Amino acid sequence: MTLAGMPPVVARRQVAPRLMLEDPILRMTGVEKSFGDVTALSGVDATVYPGEVLGIVGESGSGKSTLLRMMNLEDTPNHGHYHLALPDREDSDLFSLDRFERRMLRARHIGIVYQNPHLGLLMNHTSSGNVAERLLVAGERNFAELRRRARASLDASEFPLARMDARPAELSGGMQQRVQLAKAIALEPTLLLLDEPTTGLDVSVQALVLDTLKRLLRERRMTMVIVSHDLGVIRTMADRVMVMRGGAVVEEGLADQIFQDPQHEYTQQLVHAKL
Repeated sequence: MTLAGMPPVVARRQVAPRLMLEDPILRMTGVEKSFGDVTALSGVDATVYPGEVLGIVGESGSGKSTLLRMMNLEDTPNHGHYHLALPDREDSDLFSLDRFERRMLRARHIGIVYQNPHLGLLMNHTSSGNVAERLLVAGERNFAELRRRARASLDASEFPLARMDARPAELSGGMQQRVQLAKAIALEPTLLLLDEPTTGLDVSVQALVLDTLKRLLRERRMTMVIVSHDLGVIRTMADRVMVMRGGAVVEEGLADQIFQDPQHEYTQQLVHAKL
């Protein structure tokens, strides 16, 4: 869908009221990122609460994937702050961490499922070995325990255990996403990030992946951020939605409000184009 000719991004975004009884797990404030003369993120604020699914939507180039990379500490903004409520460390700005500290924090507390499985998996290692690799980074060294925990994580992602020693390169796209998911949840992360998790999959496979995610939400009360251009996925999964355009958040609210009564003209066009 092309949204050319839309008016400039407004400085003030519309935000639906929301009553929260808990402190947020994730807080980002004033995040700005430029690549040369191109502004990817412009003063973005974001919060995510325990057990919540935040959906981020927008057309290509809106900044949603750049923001997700920031949440995964893969990049550093020009300006801004990032805090996660973690049980084993004092509250601090995560953007100030060095490369090693970021790697260890991601291994223990942030899981991610990429749109492209090649970014998240070693394609010629076994599926169980991919999950074990995450456990190794976090410090597990006992082979039997690595095997047991990898098996349990693959089972939780509804991966067929008879194929746990198959290489991802030999698997379908849907099975590769399940291996990524198993790797991401192996250490019960504080935050699970999903970047277009169903793109490129058959409709029936998409439904199975979403059913698995919804079961994990029920059973583990996982906190998730989902980036997708597919509003059907966001409507199915998200409690709250952020709409991005041109690197800024133009509207934010409860999912029902965003889809039933969008306020910003850009959001209205996104929703109506989907309908």
